[in-house]
Amino acid sequence: MTLAAEPTTPDTQTSKRIHHWIAGKPHASTSGRSAPVWNPATGEIQANVDLASVEEINYAIASAKIASVGWRATPLARRSEIMFKFRELLDANRQELAQIISLEHGKVPSDALGEIARGLENVEFACGVPHLLKGGFSEQVSRGVDVYSIRQPLGVVAGITPFNFPAMVPLWMIANAVACGNAFVLKPSEKDPSASLFIAELLQRAGLPDGVLTVIHGDKLAVDTILEHPDIAAVSFVGSTPIAKYIYETGTKNGKRVQALGGAKNHMLLLPDADVEMAADAAVSAAYGSAGERCMAISVVVAVGNVADPMIEALRSRLPKINVGPGTDKDAEMGPLITREHRDKVAGYLESGKVQGATLVVDGRDADIAKNKGFFLGVSLMDHVTADMDSYKDEIFGPVLQVVRVDTYEEGLKLINDNQYGNGTAIFTRDGGAARQFQFDVKVGMVGINVPIPVPVSYYSFGGWKASLFGDTHMYGPEGILFYTRGKVVSSRWPDPSTSKVDLGFPQNR
Repeated sequence: MTLAAEPTTPDTQTSKRIHHWIAGKPHASTSGRSAPVWNPATGEIQANVDLASVEEINYAIASAKIASVGWRATPLARRSEIMFKFRELLDANRQELAQIISLEHGKVPSDALGEIARGLENVEFACGVPHLLKGGFSEQVSRGVDVYSIRQPLGVVAGITPFNFPAMVPLWMIANAVACGNAFVLKPSEKDPSASLFIAELLQRAGLPDGVLTVIHGDKLAVDTILEHPDIAAVSFVGSTPIAKYIYETGTKNGKRVQALGGAKNHMLLLPDADVEMAADAAVSAAYGSAGERCMAISVVVAVGNVADPMIEALRSRLPKINVGPGTDKDAEMGPLITREHRDKVAGYLESGKVQGATLVVDGRDADIAKNKGFFLGVSLMDHVTADMDSYKDEIFGPVLQVVRVDTYEEGLKLINDNQYGNGTAIFTRDGGAARQFQFDVKVGMVGINVPIPVPVSYYSFGGWKASLFGDTHMYGPEGILFYTRGKVVSSRWPDPSTSKVDLGFPQNR
């Protein structure tokens, strides 16, 4: 079984270059370093993205620091007005942004539009920043003394975002951070960088002052410079667990506030009373959307008792109907993987699973689309998977759905709770009592009850447990506001001068 041959990189590559965004305009790098941006559907290089030097990153952060002073003093009403304008521009230009995402990431336009819609929700949430930043006030806590609380921005904050959601995840961070009065430095994935520049242009058109949003393209050098820079107050990250742990430890060691979201192994617990046809629809949708390159994708169905065989048949019957192809194909439902190396890594789990005893019900390497020049892999289904197999232990991050068979609810719950990840999970059942017990018992941060991808709406917050999250706060929503601000409590007295006196005793409320 072979996959498509490795594309040859042309000597001249391409003349198209993708630059940074600094101080409100494109900034061509002088570092002399760049990285290829592939078209995953064709296997060809379509552009080269600049990789910043330390000097360029320092310059960008200095520009952001200057901009943060005036932006912090900007009235809340004006900040909210800009966010409303940005929301309208983002909505009006969603088709163009979806095409950019599809071209560089590979996901089909309909999936890209869904990503933008969820990012748009976070912008809408941030439009309410005057309400979100309201503090508290207590009158007459002591004779003539009032106490009130306020939340203030941190200054310059940064975000390091993954390739799989080049618009949505940056919007998770940018919307709240900027609305709260911070300047934001974004280091997007160098694999699909253009969506972040499109967002920067829209924000500028909405009235965001130059320097409040900076986009720096780079590799590990850029990440380390951000984590070590004294003027960066906080860092948000979404990506794999090893990198999330590194970013959390490095950032906190350098005195920064850090929230780092890591990997996932999301289980669907299927009880014997579940509607198998509905559950199969949900599992297929959640497993193969965006070629499985979602941190909230269902990758394991935990089938309890005798529901396993009908579930396998229901899944098997649906897979041939999934249209895999490039985003230019209007009928395509699933596109390629992001790079050739990642596709080959995902395919390797199919082989290792087979060797270690799993049943390969559908092998995506056999699909005709896997033999073309793009980074395609057909949908795959594995049965009789066990917890000691590499394909179960690791986050595959591809179009591979695995089925683990257990005898009881308790055995399935233990399997989920014993897993190192705790990002998302789902239970499919008609039994309300079982569902309630599951959400009470399961050690996972986001739970779906007959909902396969339980990504919270924008006015809640996103984040997992265990090795899926490093830090104290979840992302976006109310916890996002807390992350990008710090509290201050003010005790105020405007006394009659005749009552003033020296009192060395500890202050008391009386």
